[in-house]
Amino acid sequence: MNVTQATRLVAEREIRVKLRDRTFLFGTLFFLLIAAAGTVLPPLLSGGPESVAVTQEAAGPLRDAGLDVRVVADDRAAEQAVRDGDVDAAVVSGPKVLAMDETPNDVVRALSSAPPVQLLDPGAVEPVVAFLVPFIFAFVFFITSQTFGMQIAQSVTEEKQTRIVEILVAAVPVRALLAGKVVAGALLALGQIALIAVVTVLGMQIGDSGGLLTLLAPAIGWFVPFFLLGFVLLAAMWAAAGALINRQEDIAAVSTPVQLAVMLPFFAVIFLNDNAGAMRLLSYLPFSSPTAMPLRLFNGDAAGWEPFVSLAVLLVAAGAFLVGGARIYEGSLLRTNGRTSLRTAWRERETIG
Repeated sequence: MNVTQATRLVAEREIRVKLRDRTFLFGTLFFLLIAAAGTVLPPLLSGGPESVAVTQEAAGPLRDAGLDVRVVADDRAAEQAVRDGDVDAAVVSGPKVLAMDETPNDVVRALSSAPPVQLLDPGAVEPVVAFLVPFIFAFVFFITSQTFGMQIAQSVTEEKQTRIVEILVAAVPVRALLAGKVVAGALLALGQIALIAVVTVLGMQIGDSGGLLTLLAPAIGWFVPFFLLGFVLLAAMWAAAGALINRQEDIAAVSTPVQLAVMLPFFAVIFLNDNAGAMRLLSYLPFSSPTAMPLRLFNGDAAGWEPFVSLAVLLVAAGAFLVGGARIYEGSLLRTNGRTSLRTAWRERETIG
């Protein structure tokens, strides 16, 4: 059995185990429900356009404003429609707006005369969207890499703790164990994100947010390759961290550097997303580029060549971390006499290679 076949065998085993894990399945369902609720419920809860009763002469401007217009015979019929609860408001002679207990702002705005407005930056993103998009990109990468990375570390440590790793190493190459776990984690994470993306797109279409979807599409397209390479980089670190110990209880202590490598870029992108200089730097740093560069593309701040350069830097960094993580993984995997130091794992790699 060569390394490629062994890697596929390990990856298939990891995926089968995870797909039978109720925690993973319920977690995926939870994220899908959040995605559906976040895109479908706001338009539904906001209700439809206000309904207003008017005579035929006043119906035109209100229809143009998108209101639900009901034409009545006269002012008395319009007032009665409001009292009966058939409409939210009525426009009678004067003109005057009638309502029961709350000012119908949409009707008032439709009847008001506003000065002409010229937008100097018509392509600018709304402030709320400008805040939510960086948070969503950063949160998805943060929670996914943290969750699946921790699972990789726990899997490695569990195999050491139960000594089953000695049987596995006798059957497949050590590097195939690491590669299989990384491949399985990346596929599971990408599959989970794909499901969430499908539900989100459907929810945005139901909620009539097609304009936002058009703006997000290029950024989402770039987010996929950046996410995959960023995940591989972090997964190699998680696997190496799990191989340094032989007890599940020690994972939190040994994984602190990896946790910082995930958390610091997350908060940096969230709090510095309106700082052009900082975001330019973050979009080229391997640990933050998976979220910073797609965000700059969404805002229109990145030149056409920048994502290619950033992706190339991330590719080189992911390869380097994968090689380094594999060396540490090989040098510590069969050491079950306590926690292994990085120096020892790096130097002892050849003894089991």
